[in-house]
Amino acid sequence: MIDTPTRRTFLGAGAFAAGSLLGIGSGAAQAPLAPTPACHDGDEPTVAQTEGPFFKPSSPERIELIEAGMAGQPIVLVGFVLTRNCKPIAGALLDFWQADAKGEYDNSGFRLRGHQFTDADGRFRLRTVVPGNYVGRTRHIHVKVQPRGGRVLTTQLYFPGEAKNRSDGLFRKELLVRTAKNEGWLAGRFDFVLA
Repeated sequence: MIDTPTRRTFLGAGAFAAGSLLGIGSGAAQAPLAPTPACHDGDEPTVAQTEGPFFKPSSPERIELIEAGMAGQPIVLVGFVLTRNCKPIAGALLDFWQADAKGEYDNSGFRLRGHQFTDADGRFRLRTVVPGNYVGRTRHIHVKVQPRGGRVLTTQLYFPGEAKNRSDGLFRKELLVRTAKNEGWLAGRFDFVLA
């Protein structure tokens, strides 16, 4: 019988990776990321959200969105892309775009925009900065996730403890990134479950 991994197992591996293998820093995280519930067949898929007005196709393939001299709180976001029955999805496309630390989007180029593919174990890793607030919106990162030959999930990821979460009409607690500080960096974790 094949042992099906749980999200708790994935999270344990991901938290370790976020703190040590991903180059965040040499010390341990100040606070561990909270474990997610065990994955069960039939789990609800990740909530879809609007694309918004700032999506641009044809972003460059890269996992590092931070550029030299870029202002903002650095964050390494890791996670998995999973099926509803907890199977990791290799080769899934993730296309990220976001505002900078001042809440501004680059609409003429591809600053803070990029796409990547999950590895053989369904993992992804994104190094970026925490986006700023702007009028009417709390901090968020946009993402499109698509398995090979499958439907596209468009959604947004949010940050815990943000005052503007309460006033942003699009905010959904199901889309909160789990975070922990690590020597000046923020480690983040989010697993996508695709229908």
